[in-house]
Amino acid sequence: MSILKAIERILQVNGSLHDNESLPEVSKETIERGERNIAFSVENDAVVALSLRYCELTSLPDTLGQLSNLHYLNLIGNKLTSLPESFGNLHRLKKLLLDENKLTSLPETLGNLHDLEELHVDKNQLSSLPENIHQLTNLKILNVYGNNLISLPTSLSSLTRLIEVSVGKNQLTSLPEALWLAKNLRFLNVSDNQLSFLSEQIGNLTHLHTLDVGHNALPALPESLGMLSNLTFFLYLSNNALTSLPDSLTHLNNLRYLNITDNALTVLPERIGDLTQLKELRVYNNALTILPESLGNLENLQELHLMNNQLGTLPMSIGKLTRLKELHLMNNRLRTLPESLGDLTHLTRLDLRNNRLTSLPESLSNLTQLTQLDLRGNKFVSIPTSLQDLPHLEKVDMRWNKIAVFPEWFQRLEQRGCTVFR
Repeated sequence: MSILKAIERILQVNGSLHDNESLPEVSKETIERGERNIAFSVENDAVVALSLRYCELTSLPDTLGQLSNLHYLNLIGNKLTSLPESFGNLHRLKKLLLDENKLTSLPETLGNLHDLEELHVDKNQLSSLPENIHQLTNLKILNVYGNNLISLPTSLSSLTRLIEVSVGKNQLTSLPEALWLAKNLRFLNVSDNQLSFLSEQIGNLTHLHTLDVGHNALPALPESLGMLSNLTFFLYLSNNALTSLPDSLTHLNNLRYLNITDNALTVLPERIGDLTQLKELRVYNNALTILPESLGNLENLQELHLMNNQLGTLPMSIGKLTRLKELHLMNNRLRTLPESLGDLTHLTRLDLRNNRLTSLPESLSNLTQLTQLDLRGNKFVSIPTSLQDLPHLEKVDMRWNKIAVFPEWFQRLEQRGCTVFR
């Protein structure tokens, strides 16, 4: 245990431990749950888990490699710029957490960690990954988010057990064909890079449940995207240069969350309504002028975000979204709303600010669950009478309209506790 005494002394000198304070020994499960920043765990007289989180460490003793039975090592939040070559002696290591350090490279000996299943190196300063990363044949999770990577090693194709890859917020301009051979991937994050092309080979990743390609420079998406039939949790396409979406996107009928914000879309696919499992659709900050009637088929939709587009009308079918709770239409060009809006009886929040509305449909009085209504910056000259029939209204904003006289019943809204902005 001399290596633990050496670490103990380092932590005492830098103030992470008090003088004469020992490294606490706890259970492996306690360390893995992240309940202690500084601790170690012993099983069968061998150290199997070590946590040295947020300890101001600038270097590690080379003797660390003597902990050859270590399964779990957590070094998050230090100031490490490099790792000792002896890291390669930690042959039984399964999970290595190095996030939030200042690492500029990883030692080649890392390739000796044949049992490693998880490698977390988010928020460092890595410009590359070791070419021999292909030797980590048991690796399942590779997280290198927020570094300075300009490319990924082609040897990734050997990591057939990968289920999660996160290389977002780097400086990647392309992705290696090897990535599309990782057919067991469930989670892929390549957001916040400089990608201008996405290979048709992405369709090989048929086990993906989450895909994030947002914040790149993609002008188009591959048709093969529609082959990702297991995309269930999230598909992020935001902040690219998309002017249209592939029709195959509508094949993703298990998808629950779709984000296509901050692009240059003028229309949505006619069969967008085939995405019947969608619960949240975000399409704000585009150039949409019309919505397809099939939108009404999104029977499970709970949130619809359409602000900052150029919509002049809404389809009558919008009233079929009977599970909708939030509808955001700020900064469009709406002059009228369909009567079917009153069929959205689960709606709690309706944002219509900065449009060109002069009236609301009488059916609005059916929105008995509505709690927040924003009508700012329209062209109302009188208060829609339908508002007085909304029993759960907590906030209504009528500012920046042309209303000269507020009716008596409007005061009753305030008296019952509704916040009113005139």
